This record gives sequence, C-alpha cells and structure tokens, in this order.
Amino acid sequence: MSGIRAEKWAVRANIVTPEGVLHGGTVIVSGGTIAEVLAPEQPAPSDCPVIDAGDGWLVPGFIDVHVHGGYGYDFMNATKEAFDAITQFHGRHGTTGMLATTVTASKDDVERVLAAADKYVKDADAPYASLYGVHLEGPFISPKFPGAQNPQHIVPPNQEWIKEWTERFPGVVKMMTLAPETEGALEVIELASSSGIVCACGHTNASYDEMIAAADKGLKHAVHTFNAMKGLHHREPGTVGAVLTEERISAEVIADGHHVHPACIKLLTQAKRSGNLLLITDAMSAAGLGDGDYALGGLDVTVLSGVARLTNGGSLAGSTLTMIDAFRFMVYRIGLSISETSRLASANPAKLLGLDTVTGSVAAGKTADLVLLTPDLRILGVWRNGNAIHHQIG
Repeated sequence: MSGIRAEKWAVRANIVTPEGVLHGGTVIVSGGTIAEVLAPEQPAPSDCPVIDAGDGWLVPGFIDVHVHGGYGYDFMNATKEAFDAITQFHGRHGTTGMLATTVTASKDDVERVLAAADKYVKDADAPYASLYGVHLEGPFISPKFPGAQNPQHIVPPNQEWIKEWTERFPGVVKMMTLAPETEGALEVIELASSSGIVCACGHTNASYDEMIAAADKGLKHAVHTFNAMKGLHHREPGTVGAVLTEERISAEVIADGHHVHPACIKLLTQAKRSGNLLLITDAMSAAGLGDGDYALGGLDVTVLSGVARLTNGGSLAGSTLTMIDAFRFMVYRIGLSISETSRLASANPAKLLGLDTVTGSVAAGKTADLVLLTPDLRILGVWRNGNAIHHQIG
C-alpha cells in the first residue's frame, strides 16, 4: 500500500475525530474524499485495500498558515521549483496545506510572489501539500519591532496596494500581517477584511487600546505570539495582553522551545480556549538542511544547533521547525492530548481560513487530507486529497 493511488482504500487506527478518539476505527477513502468513518466493530468493505496501523494514530493533515520556506528554498524565490521544493519538504512532515508567507520586501518583489502563487494555486496537478494562497508578513509593520524583517522595506499601510493586489490576484492574499498602531492601519484592516483577507497583528508596538480598536475594524489574528510585539504589563496590557484576553483574536505560536518558553505556551493554551490557538512553523529555507549560513529577506542568517538568528544582531530569524515537531512538542513538553494538539494543528487553522467545511478534520465528506502516525508520533504516511505525499508503510 506504499504508493496508494487506488480509487478506494481504507486505514485502521486510533482516529482523532471532531467527536473524540475512535480507538480501532476505520476511515474509508474514495476518490480523494473521506467516504465513511467506521466504528471498531464495523468491518471495512471487502472491495478496498486496508492499512492496519494497529495502535497508531490517524489525524487530519496539518495546515501551516505561517511558513517562509524549507529545504534550501524560500517563497520569495517566486518560482515553481521553489514552491515544489517547499510544499514537498513540509508535506513529508505532515503539512497538507499552507500559506506561502512573504517577508517585508519591495512592492515588486511581493508582486512576483503573488503572481507565482496565483499560477501555482491554479495548477490542479501540484503533487505535494496544497498551497491555499499567500500570507503577506509586512511590509506594513513597525520599525520598533522589525525582528528579522528588513527595515529598509518597511512602509506605512497602503490602501491602494491592497486594492491593486486584490484586483490583479483575486483570492490569492489570504492573510496579512501589519502593525495596527501605524498611521492608516485601521483603514487598511477594514478594507482588507471586507475583501476576505485575515488581518493579523505582528511586528507591532500596539497598545491594548489600539489592539481593541483594530479588532473593532476586523483584526482577528496574531502572528508568532509573544515574538516581535509589545509585551504584557499589569498597567498597560499591550499587544500580548489583548491577544491573551480578546476572543475575537486568534493566536499562533512557534512551539520549538526557543521562540517561546514552555510556561508561556501553557499560558496561551489556557487563555485561548475558544478554538483560536494555532501551531505554525515560521520555517525558513534552512529547515531540513542543518546548521550553516543562509539568508532571509536579504538579511544574513546563521543557523546553529537548529536555531536561526540574524548573523548581525542575533535576533531570531524564523525557525527550522516542521509541523510534526511542533505537534510532538505540544504533546510531550506542554502536556496536551493528541486530540487537543490536532485541533491546534489542523481544525483551528482550517477555521481561520474558512476551509473547515472542506478540510481540517477526519469526518465523512471532508477531503482526505490525512496523517498516519505511530503510537510515539512518528510519521507513517501523509495523504493530500487521498494521494500519498509520503509513506513508510508496506
């Protein structure tokens, strides 16, 4: 069953469903769709091959809304070769859908990514993880919190750019990160939100009050929470205080043990209990390649012991994380259950992107975007639309 291309097939495992874990259940896949989810006592149809994973786990495919690259490539390369390499690499590590995330760059460079993504999204034959669109991280951010973004390209929020991009590349921009406190940001948030773009705060010095004003205009997400944003103070809760307490704002976190202390990740899991916490990688081109010298947005990056930092300055510069590593971190270091972690990796990002009726959970009628894991959470197989991206099964 290693290269499943059959029209109809099945997998038996401990299945994480929206209703809970179905121990020893069976999922029937037909034509790229989950046809049935069977209880343990229900036999699989005799006309389809079955993968029996024993005490392994079947979870929905991971969705990464914040990823810059991997395996030597960056989405800013704006080529099919780069997009294939990134979607293949992360696909092998459990990601079945993602957003191509940009960096703060020139308008021309951003538009090259948008054009490449527009073409790639329309390619029905793309064989690896699905590319749902683009996440614009910048250039409308705060120079006070540039992080690993190139400060030379930071500009004020621009409504005309948003109008142009949504007209030239309809539906391609799915998410946009900006600093809500900057001049013109509220108007851009209102405009972008009305066009179906998820507006997120990030690289921001916004006060608590400025964050609430932005949420009133449509801001609904926070990128790499705690990193590159105004921190929590008991008399001025700041950006972090608003993210922790405002249910209208979902939060993402880089769960690698370097970007955020485990205690703060636990705090996030306790504060965001309304289906609004997401796992992301924020992975850059070094992911999958090991230590060495790299680049991100025109800035030199050095990776040492798996941690990426700006060569000059030392700021964290994305990560070398994969979604399965983040998944394992949440289970083994933070103490969440596999079901709870699955929600953070799949259901919640699907909901944020408005894809939850199509993917993000193991349920009849959903797309067969699936990850099969061993009992100790090693990957056995990954399927997108029922087709194998990766497999280690006979």
